[in-house]
Amino acid sequence: MWSARHRRTAIIGWLLFVALTAGIGGAVGTVNMSTSEMGAGDSARADRILEDAGLDRPAGELVLVAAGREGGWRQAAAELADVVERTGAVADIPPPVPSADGREALVSLEITGDADTAPDRVGPVLDAVRAVDRRHEDIELHQFGSASSQKWVNDLLADDLLKAELTAVPLALGILLVAFGAVVAALLPVGLALTACLAAFGALSLISHQLALSPTTNSVMFLMGLAVGVDYCLFYLRRERDERAAGRDADTALRIAAATSGRAVLVSGVTVMVAMAGMFLSGLMLFEGFAVATITVVLIAMTGSVTVLPALLASLGDRVEAGRIPFLGRPRGKRANAPARSGRESGAVAGAVLRPVLARPRLFAALGAVVLLALAAPATGMRTEQLGWQKQFGADNRIAVAHERITDAFPGGPEPARAVVRADDIDAAPVRDALAGFDKDDVTVHPRHNIAEIEIKLAGDGTGQRSVDALTKLRTKTLPAAFDTTGAEVRVTGELARSVDFNEQLQDGIVPVFVFITAVTFLLMLFCFRSYVIAVTSIVLNLLSVGAAYGVMVAVFQHGWGASLLATEKVGAVQSWLPLFVLVVLFGLSMDYHVFVVSRIREARDRGATTRDAIREGVCRTAGAVTGAAAIMVAVFAVFGTLSMQDMKQMGVGLGVAVLLDATVVRMVLLPSVMALLGERNWHTPRALRRLPAPGSH
Repeated sequence: MWSARHRRTAIIGWLLFVALTAGIGGAVGTVNMSTSEMGAGDSARADRILEDAGLDRPAGELVLVAAGREGGWRQAAAELADVVERTGAVADIPPPVPSADGREALVSLEITGDADTAPDRVGPVLDAVRAVDRRHEDIELHQFGSASSQKWVNDLLADDLLKAELTAVPLALGILLVAFGAVVAALLPVGLALTACLAAFGALSLISHQLALSPTTNSVMFLMGLAVGVDYCLFYLRRERDERAAGRDADTALRIAAATSGRAVLVSGVTVMVAMAGMFLSGLMLFEGFAVATITVVLIAMTGSVTVLPALLASLGDRVEAGRIPFLGRPRGKRANAPARSGRESGAVAGAVLRPVLARPRLFAALGAVVLLALAAPATGMRTEQLGWQKQFGADNRIAVAHERITDAFPGGPEPARAVVRADDIDAAPVRDALAGFDKDDVTVHPRHNIAEIEIKLAGDGTGQRSVDALTKLRTKTLPAAFDTTGAEVRVTGELARSVDFNEQLQDGIVPVFVFITAVTFLLMLFCFRSYVIAVTSIVLNLLSVGAAYGVMVAVFQHGWGASLLATEKVGAVQSWLPLFVLVVLFGLSMDYHVFVVSRIREARDRGATTRDAIREGVCRTAGAVTGAAAIMVAVFAVFGTLSMQDMKQMGVGLGVAVLLDATVVRMVLLPSVMALLGERNWHTPRALRRLPAPGSH
């Protein structure tokens, strides 16, 4: 209400905050995670040993020169070496290594300078390789390496984020135009969400200098920011418009919206942020970055919805209905206690659905539970893994093809394991004898740092079970047998080792995260509604939604059921970080609808309505807002389901399906039927909370 009275200050203050935060953040840039920070376990410790000693290897590149006959690669390989050396971007190039049949050769390159910035400097090398490839029609060149692959991923992420922005924003605007039937009312939620995301981008750049972030963090932040920013504004604006349509003056309508929907936004936002904080317990910096990003954007969006939004509504008054579009809405009536026509129409549909649900709640509670449990059933066989290049980007992708061709011709070539040996004296006789047991070409000793590196090729394709078994044998048998009596510390890293360690940490971290978010959600709901029954119901319904999302992800992406209908493909597994992320996000997001709907039911109950009448009124009066909010969230998540990376597809489909189910099966069937069955028990207040004032009472 302070914002509504000081409109100019609130609006200018918000714009200054967004401009300064975005400007300063853009100026200082973003710090990305190092290799050791991205990982966990033994491999992360190995990477940290090398980083602390300043022994990060230059970014390595491999170029496969493939010919149709033995030795046919020689001229192209010599030309390649000459052209690449002239770029000045590589160190001395060793002689090519021929394959077993002599039809291919592997050329190894090292990009000079800092490995972290190599993706920014690998462009001339890529151009040189492509030029040689074009000049030799009978020769194929395939390049793969840390710099080229990271550059390709960075470019892809940038393109995908731009695609998401250009698609999701018009979709959200279109849905809001249908919901409100007026241009100004539709622009407000989108404007709030976009400015919140813009400020969050800047804030994350500043935060990254204290907590380094993953390149995918901005995509996750934009996904969450657009969804919750639009939702929070939609809830607030819808209530204010409904109160005006009921005949109340502008100031009263705004006060009621602040005390009801504004409070629901605050409770929902705090619940989302607390749920996201559970990711700090995962033990992985990737999730810590996700937590910081989502908490930041939700906090900014929530703050904007209760500051600049009331100021804008107070300034615009009924002009918020300006730009009305024919056939998308009708002028709102002024009859007292009559909601807007769109609200009546939504309420009529909701009322038609609710009528049989409330008449036979036991039957519909069972049916709703059966539907969600059936959808969740495939999740019992969920298989998670760090998706390799072919699964992540498709088998026909250039990077995936290069990786596969190099692996086929030189097993273990692109992604060998690296054993890092650290001793008090690396030149001590026992350590020297142990190192002598490995091929001398694979051993690099750094006497000044008392560290040695051993490059070890793994059997298999570098990602499958055969390679995992080889890594396990290396860690548990080969290396202990060689170094146990030397007193040296031995750690194993490499792409496969990092993937295995990451998955193990995820399995260990999901239990404390789950316990934390369920406990905190219970306490927040208990305090908000002063009812342990509603708190328990919230958790159970959330778990059903999460289980259904897991089941759909497994069915579509692991088993391939209906994958073609979603323009995707079967990959045989779910990306390893997604189950934990989806659990936390859905626990937070489902509170949007739950708090909004139950708050309205509680309002009616506090006015003296019976529980069933309160359920009917609460669900019907929130149906329009929940439907619009759900449609926007599903649309935004669906956009991410169309992006290039498989983990983005899985996240978009999983979250989109869960939100759709949450707004339909859960909110329209399960929630009202369960609350109807519980009756007056819904409102039982624990004795310890009876002396506290009801939150939001006015």
